Amino acid sequence: MSFTASNSSKDPILPLSVASNGEEKERERFVKDGDERLFRGSAMTRRGAYAAVSYMSCAVLLVLFNKAALSSYKFPSANVITLCQMICSCSFLYVLRRWKVISFSAGESLATSDGKATFVPFEILMRTLPLSAAYLFYMLVTMESVRGVNVPMYTTLRRTTVMFTMIVEYILAGMSYTPPIVGSVGLIVFGAFIAGARDLSFDFYGYAVVFLANISTAIYLASIGRVGKSSGLNSFGLMWCNGIICGPVLLLLTFLRGELEATMNFPHLFSAGFVAVLLLSCMLAFFLNYSIFLNTSLNSALTQTICGNLKDLFTIVLGWIFFGGLPFDIFNVIGQLLGFVGSGLYAYFKLIGR
Repeated sequence: MSFTASNSSKDPILPLSVASNGEEKERERFVKDGDERLFRGSAMTRRGAYAAVSYMSCAVLLVLFNKAALSSYKFPSANVITLCQMICSCSFLYVLRRWKVISFSAGESLATSDGKATFVPFEILMRTLPLSAAYLFYMLVTMESVRGVNVPMYTTLRRTTVMFTMIVEYILAGMSYTPPIVGSVGLIVFGAFIAGARDLSFDFYGYAVVFLANISTAIYLASIGRVGKSSGLNSFGLMWCNGIICGPVLLLLTFLRGELEATMNFPHLFSAGFVAVLLLSCMLAFFLNYSIFLNTSLNSALTQTICGNLKDLFTIVLGWIFFGGLPFDIFNVIGQLLGFVGSGLYAYFKLIGR
């Protein structure tokens, strides 16, 4: 799958942010030729909408399968699951690229590509180092952030990622946002603090790590678009480079922390149920990572973050149905609804081109 520039001048993009002509031309590079808007005047293409919906669907399902592996089967290491997902993703990409089903570069032709050629040149691989470094930093800090605060406060503080994403996009890409978008994000953040109002117990270290996780998430999402533009790789190519660079580092980390040994001693390691859950988790992770790269490339890092907030409602509902244990609290319900409304308003303004 490759992404080529759009040469249609009819019904141009109406961007959410005020960007330079160069930025808009770069964004158009990720839009398929002739890709239609959802309707006249919409700022989102059909492919962009499909990418957003695909991300939310895969994210919700992946959370449920990871929850089943870590809680129901009591698997000891989330890092090992991440490593398995990364290995499976690189294996899928290798097979698909070798069979010439997909390409890694934006302008690469499948019909004329040489099966023996190097998938990604070394110099291009080096250009993706900032993205891989941002991903590793994001992954490690996010894991540490869960330990410092309780779950309600963690959820509350993580919702403020949208604010950090807006700041990072402004700093890195010079993007500015219209009042309706700023108001939608403000409503999401306000709803997050309402949801965690009963758990505002201050813990400097815990709060600092969670806010660092928010910043790392924003940098990672913003890096996807920038590295994709500078490297000429499409979403599959970015995924491949990310796995090739991050995989060995994660393998070394799990070995040094003794997680590989704990995995080998896991009593349900070869049980049919656990293996099925792990395989489905790896498959969903592949599609989730692709949808993240595609959604961020076709839409924006802020849209990706908003989609992450929007899918939380479905995750909470399905998690309560399948796993239970969610106590009723009126502040939490009101806060979740405000966040959902804010995400919905953002999606509406995105669709109508505001």
